[in-house]
Amino acid sequence: MPRQTTMMRCDAVSYRVGGGPRRSAVAACLREELAMTQLAGNKREAKRRPNVKADPAPDESESSEEAAAAYDPSRYERPSVTVDVVILTVRAGKLEVLLIKRKRWPYEGMWAIPGGFVTPDESLEDAAKRELEEETGVRDVYLEQLYTFGDPGRDPRTRVITVVYYALIRTEQLHIRAADDAADAQWFSLYALPPLAFDHRKILDYTAQRLRGKLEYTTIGFQLLGTTFTLSELQDVYEAILNRPRDKRNFRKKIQQTGILEPTEGTKRVGQHRPARLYRFSPRAEP
Repeated sequence: MPRQTTMMRCDAVSYRVGGGPRRSAVAACLREELAMTQLAGNKREAKRRPNVKADPAPDESESSEEAAAAYDPSRYERPSVTVDVVILTVRAGKLEVLLIKRKRWPYEGMWAIPGGFVTPDESLEDAAKRELEEETGVRDVYLEQLYTFGDPGRDPRTRVITVVYYALIRTEQLHIRAADDAADAQWFSLYALPPLAFDHRKILDYTAQRLRGKLEYTTIGFQLLGTTFTLSELQDVYEAILNRPRDKRNFRKKIQQTGILEPTEGTKRVGQHRPARLYRFSPRAEP
């Protein structure tokens, strides 16, 4: 009901209420009109969304405990929630991602990012750690939430919202095994992917974009290296993530000017070249 009409009706009510204060009568009338308007709005919303029941009219005398006991979650559709874990490493100078071959419908036989449904009693991060351990057998690795993907048609099974994490694993940590719901597990270059299930190509394109951006203002590249490393190994990681070569002299000058490295007493021989100095990430550079 329009606000002006409501006020006229409530003004009229005040003259029909004998003996009581006009202001309290108008206030009571307005509360009634508000409840009726809210109920009408709920009914209109239910018509637009036939699978969602309208909320009942508010009961001002109802306590919080009574409202909690009376709450019916079945009034609302509840989408499923999954976590997908983008597992990355650098091998032979390439940034690679672990993909699993789906064993079941939908997209049977296609490659996909490892993931699974979140159970009602676990957090998103716990679910991501569980999926990571199932696929790699490792726990204590760099794991970060990346983004949430929720296009309504992204999964043919039902309405599924997925929260994507990415994990960075060093080569010596690799112990890959396909989980029970996968036919196979393999490493692929992040920049040369096979056809993928669901919207996983979109997810991996976004992952590559975020990694390249974070490389410029964080020390994320160090997560793919051991405790000590040579400058050549560090440059290999940067080039793998950026998917392009970097000038050796300029790279070393720039990285040493940041103050995030400190030399160690150790050296490492690679091939016939003279031993290269080993460096480590400086704890003083921690934020």
